[in-house]
Amino acid sequence: MFTFSCNRANRTQANEQTIDSLSLSSIRISNKLGEMLIPEANDELSNWKEYKDVDDFILTYYNISIFEALNNASELESLVKLMKDSIRIASLNQPSVIVRFNVLHNETLRLEDMATIPSISDEAVSKEVTQILALYSAVNSKINTVYRAKNLQDLLEVDTETPLELAEEPQDEFEVKKFKPMVK
Repeated sequence: MFTFSCNRANRTQANEQTIDSLSLSSIRISNKLGEMLIPEANDELSNWKEYKDVDDFILTYYNISIFEALNNASELESLVKLMKDSIRIASLNQPSVIVRFNVLHNETLRLEDMATIPSISDEAVSKEVTQILALYSAVNSKINTVYRAKNLQDLLEVDTETPLELAEEPQDEFEVKKFKPMVK
């Protein structure tokens, strides 16, 4: 027994026109690599596991899809928080460095919040990822500056952090003479 339907072609066309609600955005966020650590800084930070974890993980964000960026936002935030809370290196435990870590953490929190917003635009996510990468580059730049200053200070063999006390000049050599105005 053979059966067939004449309306099958119409039903197939109708299904092809529906949009898949689960389709993922194929837009990729591509950024150029930011500032990397100089060799002296890299050597000093080699034992700081939390920094290395963030450094390894953030490399994926230089070329990532919108979906992956949002999906990995929570992990990125937790890694940055661990890094920020575990500064073990004395030369980096100063306000100018800590501020940069805090700003980076705030931006990762923002990206994590974006992952919970269903109507977030691809452009907003792309801008936020670019901002996070720029801030990570700024953190590396500040770390490099700290180690360059330390190297310069070592080369000068002078402590540039403490001010020199200047001896007072004797006042006799530069005695101020007072003149009276002439009256006519």
